Amino acid sequence: MMNYRAVGAIYTFEMARTGRTLLQSIVAPVISTSLYFIVFGAAIGSRITEIEGVSYGAFIVPGLIMLMLLTQSVANASFGIYFPKFTGTIYELLSAPVSYFEIVLGYVGAAATKSIILGLIILATAGLFVPLRIAHPFWMLTFLLLTAVTFSLLGFIIGIWADGFEKLQVVPLLVITPLTFLGGSFYAISVLPPLWQTVTLFNPVVYLVSGFRWSFYGIADVSVGVSLAMTMLFLIAGMVTVWWIFRTGYKLKS
Repeated sequence: MMNYRAVGAIYTFEMARTGRTLLQSIVAPVISTSLYFIVFGAAIGSRITEIEGVSYGAFIVPGLIMLMLLTQSVANASFGIYFPKFTGTIYELLSAPVSYFEIVLGYVGAAATKSIILGLIILATAGLFVPLRIAHPFWMLTFLLLTAVTFSLLGFIIGIWADGFEKLQVVPLLVITPLTFLGGSFYAISVLPPLWQTVTLFNPVVYLVSGFRWSFYGIADVSVGVSLAMTMLFLIAGMVTVWWIFRTGYKLKS
């Protein structure tokens, strides 16, 4: 039987940590994303008035939200589980009657919640700069939730793998951020030469950004069905990976 009190305690603790570090957890990502919006909107928007009938400023909003969502989900989850290992307080958690599944549920749930809140704040902030419309609100929230949970799982995996703060930064800085920039966040895939359009389809972030943008404007670089299927595939892959790590006897120790 699941220990809901333990899951709630982990979740509450992680959410409270966000409250204690509002500048770092909320304000900084919102400001940095707003700067992206201002710089790209001013520098490129003056040359590209619209893409597929959508003003360039509005076109990049889903990409900017996705950029923040991916990086913050990974950062929140990886730091959340790594810090107890670093300080040694992980042993208190391991000595409690809490299963690995409950630990994952608490940490990943909190990281995903923080990322979703950030995404909605940035969405509201973007509405101050450009007129936005959300053609499919249900699917917008669905893609937001699935992506936040998927990359929070990835962050959790990184956190239990890392043995130093440097390793926590390797995947977000050298993998996720470049893939997001090259995944159609700031442009439509259709503007690329045919060869690079094909190459870009091997970038998994393309499917996340495309599906999320479709929920706003009804336009997409790939079929929305494919985007949803790929998003679910990434989520299942993350769940299986976490299960395999603990199934093979991995211990949450520093």
